[in-house]
Amino acid sequence: MTGSETSPSFRLAYVPGVTPAKWVRIWNERLPDVPLTLTQVPAAEASDVLRDGAADVGLVRLPVDRTVFSAIPLYSETTVVVAPKDHLVTAAEEVSLEDLADEVVLHPLDDVLGWERPPGEPAFERPATTADAVELVAAGVGLLVVPQSLARLHHRRDLTYRPVVDAPQSGVALAWPEEATTDLVEDFIGIVRGRTVNSTRGRTAPAAEPKRKRPDTTAARKKPAARKTTGGKPGGTSRGTGRGRPRRRS
Repeated sequence: MTGSETSPSFRLAYVPGVTPAKWVRIWNERLPDVPLTLTQVPAAEASDVLRDGAADVGLVRLPVDRTVFSAIPLYSETTVVVAPKDHLVTAAEEVSLEDLADEVVLHPLDDVLGWERPPGEPAFERPATTADAVELVAAGVGLLVVPQSLARLHHRRDLTYRPVVDAPQSGVALAWPEEATTDLVEDFIGIVRGRTVNSTRGRTAPAAEPKRKRPDTTAARKKPAARKTTGGKPGGTSRGTGRGRPRRRS
């Protein structure tokens, strides 16, 4: 249900790779009296953070439990393979999973792609984190397939990445506990959905002032009555039959 209570601050959790800066800036412009607190959380822990009330909303990776959370899908990321700059896979603009079949592909424990079966040959053991896996790629141990934002987050000068055209993608969504839909949550939803400050659906939109009734000036603008004339033409010169031009005698 929607609450009307106010909060001294608003708490936004977000997972690695997601960049909330644009929405935070708009929030600060529209609600300067309500500080927004940012907390980065591991993707696997985002649901617990929201469920426990440690954050009001979260920018999370799908899927989420829709029996507990409301969620607005925002976008799906391109999936890429991270490799050393001199690796064979970097010769092409994009690769397929088949191109990785003979490669060692690292599968970190915090993987967010939800593979049924990762491509390539498995490594001897799974790295604990994506950051650890990137270090192993740099050491020449194997390759790593991740959402593009994570490849950018862990960028190294000696590594590059290429899109994997047929790999699963990771979707990002705005999520919050359905039972905790407050006015401030509605405000943030409006910002993420691109509503303007004057949108009729935005709670912070100023109420439109009623139009003032203009005074009736009809009487003041009435035209003066036309002057009476003897010749029947308004404003013309009266000409009698006796004062016309003299007739020419034949």
